[in-house]
Amino acid sequence: MKKILIEMSARHIHVNAEQLEILYGKGHELTPKKMLSQPGQFLSEEKVTVCGPKGELKVSILGPCRKDTQLELSFTDARALGLTVPVRESGDIKGSAPVTVKGPAGEYTVDEGAIAAMRHVHLDPVTAEEYGLKDKQIVSVKYDGGNRKLIFGDVVVRVNPNYAPAMHIDTDEANAAGIAGTAEGEIID
Repeated sequence: MKKILIEMSARHIHVNAEQLEILYGKGHELTPKKMLSQPGQFLSEEKVTVCGPKGELKVSILGPCRKDTQLELSFTDARALGLTVPVRESGDIKGSAPVTVKGPAGEYTVDEGAIAAMRHVHLDPVTAEEYGLKDKQIVSVKYDGGNRKLIFGDVVVRVNPNYAPAMHIDTDEANAAGIAGTAEGEIID
């Protein structure tokens, strides 16, 4: 069996160092609040307000800083903001929805950056080899827990030496399965 931890990934944003300074002031660095399952990744103490044509939402910044703004939303969140977001792999923001980001020291707008993250499984190379899986392979993950069993289709496998085995789904997907926090699934081909 190819067991995998399933984690709910709530709405969040990634920013670069320059954008962080616009939002929080010159020289500001992210303050880790909680380490995440992926090595080196953390939930920060810092939060921002993201704005769309229909509304605003508070979101946490995940660290460390990245190359570009990337706002990851569920479709429910996107509708609340009035945004139409594409389903994309992390880092693929070309042509995605624009967003305005407000912090205590300032704000900025980007022409692209808001997405619904594609369901994905993080694997280290050793686990990927044990499971017979390759980077960018599309699989399904079966969830048998609780009263809302289902199979998540169109899950992209991402293999990197810096990853720890875990599947990430957004809050809409977790709610559909009745998953609160984490659960266990099985990768099926």
